[in-house]
Amino acid sequence: MGEELSLSVIILAAAILLLQSIFLFLDARKRNHNYWLWGIVGLIQAPMPTLFYLVFVRKIFRKNTD
Repeated sequence: MGEELSLSVIILAAAILLLQSIFLFLDARKRNHNYWLWGIVGLIQAPMPTLFYLVFVRKIFRKNTD
């Protein structure tokens, strides 16, 4: 239980969270959504904030009304 994480794992996790946060912030700002909220939420956990953003904000799964 006293195992420590290696430095490379910590750097990789930080990079993933930072890139996700930047993507969410910039895309939400471009689409006039609550961009500060999405940027901060993107720093907390991955990949759920991105999935929630794509499904509930961008609505990538829309029904076609043809």
